[in-house]
Amino acid sequence: MAETLIGIKNISKVFSTKKADVRAVDHVSLRIRRGETLGLVGESGSGKSTVGRLVTRLIRPTSGKIVYRGKDISRLTERQFRSFRKDIQIVFQNPNTALDPKRSVRELIAEPLMIHRIVPRQEIDGEILRLLDMVGLPMAAMTKMPQEFSGGEKQRICIARALAVRPRFLFLDEPVSSLDVSVQSKILNLLEELKQALDLTYLFVAHGLNVVRHISDRVAVMYLGQIQEIGETEELYEDPRHPYTRALVSSFPEPELDARRERIVLTGEIPSNTDEIRGCAFHTRCPYAREICRRKPPDLMIRGGRTIRCHGTGEWI
Repeated sequence: MAETLIGIKNISKVFSTKKADVRAVDHVSLRIRRGETLGLVGESGSGKSTVGRLVTRLIRPTSGKIVYRGKDISRLTERQFRSFRKDIQIVFQNPNTALDPKRSVRELIAEPLMIHRIVPRQEIDGEILRLLDMVGLPMAAMTKMPQEFSGGEKQRICIARALAVRPRFLFLDEPVSSLDVSVQSKILNLLEELKQALDLTYLFVAHGLNVVRHISDRVAVMYLGQIQEIGETEELYEDPRHPYTRALVSSFPEPELDARRERIVLTGEIPSNTDEIRGCAFHTRCPYAREICRRKPPDLMIRGGRTIRCHGTGEWI
């Protein structure tokens, strides 16, 4: 089994406001193996992007640990974390807001190269050209401004900038959701090629399982701040065990797989993550909920080779 690059151990994140405390992430544990793409999916507000922001130290956890290559990085000061920063990079959802419109591509990519002293100053232009070629952009792109590029090209610039510091791990925060469908597959293919060529590890966050399926080795499903199911990608698609995973899979049909699969429409109210959740977080929308589901929160357990959080047995597990 591949070594663990990042271990997320029982992390929680509570955002305090004047009106209430919001539990965005609720005791999440995950293991991201070196060289894999772990997909993290769920509806808006499920906490998936917050997990990525915790892993990359954009925000700090309320409790729990984030262990990178054996070192707990969650409690390090900014100064102490500086030596880890270049190993852990981010590609954001919207390249239009990620790129400063007043700076050329050369300036955008040169900045991390200089901050982290990746190459000598006299070699910076050559390194930028190498990075642009790596992401499929021409030499002429170096002198242009972000507004001169299409959405897909801008995302390639963002990827090149993230790769400039030679990271080991990338948090990909819905990197194709703002792009045209015709461009999405090209960016996904590029990310897969780069992962293989550079021995990268990805945490790939997305709303739907359709995109995640084509790039992920394993998939973790989140609902209301909690992990509900984790499995190898194809196994999870072919045989989703948790009722919430089943609903997600059915909502993104693929003709060869889902011609026989009925669409599952969830009903019921979504609990507020400002309230104390009693029982299973999903029980208000689950068609199989029983009394135990309403009063006792299920643990995340391994059942039949699948990691799942559910009291269910028999007909749906």
